[in-house]
Amino acid sequence: MTSFPSFYNPARIGTLFYPDYAAIAAAAAAANLPPAAQDQQNIHLVIIDMQVDFCHSGGSLHVPGSVGDIQRLIEFIYTHAGRITNITCSLDSHLPHQIFHPAWWADAQGNPPAPFTLITYADIVAGKWRPLVDPVWSTKYVKQLEEGAKKVLTIWPYHVMIGSVGNALDPELFTAVLWHSLARKTQPTWLTKGTVPQTEHYSIIQPEIPVPSHPLGGKNKAFLDTLAEANIILIAGEAESHCVLETVEDLVEDFASQPEQLRKIYFLRDCTSPVLHPDIDFHAIAQKQFATFAQRGVNFINSTDPLPF
Repeated sequence: MTSFPSFYNPARIGTLFYPDYAAIAAAAAAANLPPAAQDQQNIHLVIIDMQVDFCHSGGSLHVPGSVGDIQRLIEFIYTHAGRITNITCSLDSHLPHQIFHPAWWADAQGNPPAPFTLITYADIVAGKWRPLVDPVWSTKYVKQLEEGAKKVLTIWPYHVMIGSVGNALDPELFTAVLWHSLARKTQPTWLTKGTVPQTEHYSIIQPEIPVPSHPLGGKNKAFLDTLAEANIILIAGEAESHCVLETVEDLVEDFASQPEQLRKIYFLRDCTSPVLHPDIDFHAIAQKQFATFAQRGVNFINSTDPLPF
């Protein structure tokens, strides 16, 4: 495309509004793009957790820089709509009582931890923090995280709660996804993750620690199979340091024996930003990991670069 749809308004990114479905549908029809079913290449765009709570300044876990990330991603979608075959949007989706929320834990006086508190296995042994829910599992979980060299358990503010406005995709980005679906005659995929109370679920592929007793507590093999069938996988989203990093890491692990699969992954590095933590430089951690992924064959490009495929 040489121009963006007339309804597109970058000033609305990061705000709440009702999309004009009739205008979106009319513009999609007028774009006169070929159906995605005719594509010679299956190009699958994966958008990770670009939701209100992460991307709006009033969101409960706002990621600085995310509004600019969304604008660049939207304009990438409009620019390359004729080549993007499928779009999957993941939605981080939580309940009040989950292992990373304050209500799950208490100190010796019964007070919940403040957001961004780090809880270690040593803290639990010392009695600094105690789980109020499922204590045996919770203690084992924190120990397993540390033994597996995963992140220390972080207590997050309540965020992307199921049923809340904060759970929704940014409306301007949703508008672009809907327009693409109608213009290319292809169904978008909505991938919900993060509803298992006993584990964190940064990656859209699998939780941090599997919960075999829960139907969503393991690896999403069906989605991995879908990505394996694509010719190109494009990745963008929030936050760079957590859900995006963990997703790419899981893809690299799953496709480790298939270098041709790794070479078809293209990460839009200007369409993501890290969580800011007072004590941890998450951006530096992510960049170090991304460098190792690049050595394995994963491609890192900007949304404004000419497509190399």
